[in-house]
Amino acid sequence: MMIDEFNTRLRSGQMVSAGSPLHQTMTAFSAEARKITMDINNTYHTQAELRVLFSELIGKPVDPTFQLFPPFYTDFGKNITLGKNVFINAGCQFQDQGGIDIGDDTLIGHNVVLATLNHGIDPKERKSLYPASIKIGKNVWIGAHATILPGVTIGENAVIAAGAVVQKDVAKNTVVGGVPAKLLKKIDA
Repeated sequence: MMIDEFNTRLRSGQMVSAGSPLHQTMTAFSAEARKITMDINNTYHTQAELRVLFSELIGKPVDPTFQLFPPFYTDFGKNITLGKNVFINAGCQFQDQGGIDIGDDTLIGHNVVLATLNHGIDPKERKSLYPASIKIGKNVWIGAHATILPGVTIGENAVIAAGAVVQKDVAKNTVVGGVPAKLLKKIDA
């Protein structure tokens, strides 16, 4: 299965059954992602070198304005799309099988988790996977240790407070925080 076909299928939100050919393909891509992230994380690299490695990880060129402070973790890599002038701080974990789109000028703090997969609630389907993409608008700031759950869209200029767990969409020009995240204030743009 080609990567574009694979990503389209995962972004559709259809269940991925444990042990299915699609699930086996995910496992193969995961091995490649772990190899590249080991290279990113286990020796010093300049930002130019990190952009080359991150481009290899996601399977497409990143903008010259992209910055990454390792370590960085992903178990797939090929379903991440980055805008211009994106900054990802140390310790972030992206589970991107369902798709992660990050808009221009976005700042992602230390140890942020972006999770695009859920497991079945029914014990008989616990190993099945349910992908749902995460969409992050332009000029978003995600504070340290925040977790963004599957299917969430974050509007432009939004701020996610440190430690927040975001399970619902976030409107543009707002600040949310808490567990679960709730509106704290509106931003006068």
